[in-house]
Amino acid sequence: MGWGVLALASSLSGCVDAVSQDAVTAVENIDRDLMELRAAEFSPTDYAQFSHQWLALKARVQADEDLIRWPWEPNDLEVALHRLQEEGARTVARLTNERELLRRSNEDKIARVEDRFRTMSLHVSAIGSRLWLGQKIDEIDLLMKQAHAFYEQGRYDRSLDASNRAAKILAMEAALLSSELGRYADRDQISRWQQMAKGTISWSRIHRASAIVINKADRVLTLYRNGQKILSYPVRLGFNGIREKQYQEDGATPEGRYRISSKDGQGQTQFYRALVLDYPNEDDRRRYQLGRKSGQIPASRAIGGQIEIHGVENELMAQTLGCVMLDDSHMAILYDRVAKGTPVTIVGALYEQNPVAVTLATLDDQMEET
Repeated sequence: MGWGVLALASSLSGCVDAVSQDAVTAVENIDRDLMELRAAEFSPTDYAQFSHQWLALKARVQADEDLIRWPWEPNDLEVALHRLQEEGARTVARLTNERELLRRSNEDKIARVEDRFRTMSLHVSAIGSRLWLGQKIDEIDLLMKQAHAFYEQGRYDRSLDASNRAAKILAMEAALLSSELGRYADRDQISRWQQMAKGTISWSRIHRASAIVINKADRVLTLYRNGQKILSYPVRLGFNGIREKQYQEDGATPEGRYRISSKDGQGQTQFYRALVLDYPNEDDRRRYQLGRKSGQIPASRAIGGQIEIHGVENELMAQTLGCVMLDDSHMAILYDRVAKGTPVTIVGALYEQNPVAVTLATLDDQMEET
């Protein structure tokens, strides 16, 4: 081999590609990471700038792929690729950190909303106010299923949105409960209820007769004779019995002073014995008319009637629509100890720390934390 050929071979062996494949691969990997992190959505400006530079550099790489250069020659293209890789890596690191923070926030939000949902369901069921939560429970359940599904897919933004929507519904339900049942935490209202109960007990003592006081918050019926407590039984109310009755079929139990208008024995009632109250009385009619005039009561709704203290027996009617229900054994004893005309006073609560007030306070605290 002559010296000229050797010299040419030696010279060619000292040349290198215009751009190393490692530099190109490194930027391609950064581009893939940015796409997986949805940089175009969460950091559009940075991703647009990266993509613009990458497209321009890729075109240059393709144009120069057949070129070779001497090792000592400056390589601006490779320098630009390394710079783009470093900038992209910083964006990847930042988005990865932000994504992890979002994931943790999402996980915490889902847990808190589900905890509030469980707590609210238990409390609302305990105080007999299923009317409100019952209208929204399916919607909340669906939103939380969506939150879980998006979380598993890594769509933390969508998952967080579903959780926030569920939390908003829960907050609205809690606010509605506070608005509708806030009187159970009102000292003046509780004082009025206490005075009503005291008046009934005093009447029993003065007339040396029987009288009944029903406490809706505590779900207790107490029979007095000669002003002394004779017996006390747990009771069940309608599906929305904790509210004050406004019209027929609202599921609420009335509040006020009533009397037993008749005693219905077996064969006279669909239940196991019943004590029929003189609802609606004058106060009930007055409240009903005011509600109609103010628009709170629909024009199509009648005031209703047939409010009773009754036993169970008829299982199909066990979920009473506004009456007060006792177990049959208790109903038998009560039935024999009262007469037609016996006063029956129904109040919301007799103590400030009643179950409804405690529930409302608990829900308010939890909604603030959600």
